[in-house]
Amino acid sequence: MSTGLKAVIAGCGSISRTWLDAIRLIPDLEMVGFVDINAEAAASRRAQYGGRSAQFSDDLSQTLEETRPDIVFDCTVPQAHFSVTMAALQHGCHVLGEKPLADTMAGARAMVQAAQDAGKIYAVMQNRRYDPNIRRLCAFLTSGAIGRVTTINCDFMIGAHFGGFRDLMRHVLLLDMAIHTFDAARLIAGSAPGIHGGDPVAVYCKEWNPAGSWYAHDASAIAIFDMTGGLVYTYRGSWCAEGLNTAWESNWHIIGTDGSARWDGQASIEVEVVVHRGSFISKTRAVDPPPYDGVGRVGGHAGCIQEFVECVRSSELPETVCTDNIRSLAMVFGAIKSAEHGKSVAIDVGV
Repeated sequence: MSTGLKAVIAGCGSISRTWLDAIRLIPDLEMVGFVDINAEAAASRRAQYGGRSAQFSDDLSQTLEETRPDIVFDCTVPQAHFSVTMAALQHGCHVLGEKPLADTMAGARAMVQAAQDAGKIYAVMQNRRYDPNIRRLCAFLTSGAIGRVTTINCDFMIGAHFGGFRDLMRHVLLLDMAIHTFDAARLIAGSAPGIHGGDPVAVYCKEWNPAGSWYAHDASAIAIFDMTGGLVYTYRGSWCAEGLNTAWESNWHIIGTDGSARWDGQASIEVEVVVHRGSFISKTRAVDPPPYDGVGRVGGHAGCIQEFVECVRSSELPETVCTDNIRSLAMVFGAIKSAEHGKSVAIDVGV
């Protein structure tokens, strides 16, 4: 039986190049359609990444009817994720879409239900999960070396001068970027013994726009999440922090009952574990986490896309399947709701 698959990409802006560079390396996966509201952008991507028989257009439904693909890759803006995903599912396609899953929780729930009703895989691009450094950290936490994880703290501080639409967005930090960090927190928490999934329960969030900000609305936030297993996760973030910027993957401090780990979001992971208690400060020793053992995909966008395609072929579920990823999205909208109401709110995933 042939394992060849056909795919269409919706959204041919700048991010599509990163996707297509990875897609072209996957054997037996043919790009048969390129769609964008700007037909010239679709034509350009087809010229770069498509064969002679590939189509380009500004009409997704027509392209799906004519090409009959197995997969739709959704690289559109967040406001279009709902319509693109629903159209793809209605045409019998599996979908891998850009983050966030949807621009509302109601839309997200409808998309998850539609994927389940269609019996198709809908997954989300959370490329930072596929970084080998976070894989190494999570594998080490799974070993139980620092005991039961009780607290996760992270800082995301970037002075990002984007220009354009982000400068005018409401909740720009939480909506545009925090999904990556919150999803990483769920991955880290879920790796810890005794946490049972690292799912969000409740959140209190404070947003503000500090003096000197070049954003029109709140570009800084602090959030405190209650997670399953009694774990507390704190997030401090800013899009307008000049100097001493963190990694894009944030700086992390993970506290366990038997030690702590500190990850700089890049290659440095520092760990101290308790070797003797009884004094005012327990005696600890430094531990070097072993190299990543290769369990689970790595490679950023490429790792996420490769895993998704493998799951389409095997009928297994990818790590970022919508039924899981909606929990990360719920953290975003929970934080926004808390900030708007000035109080702690329960997080309702609703699926």
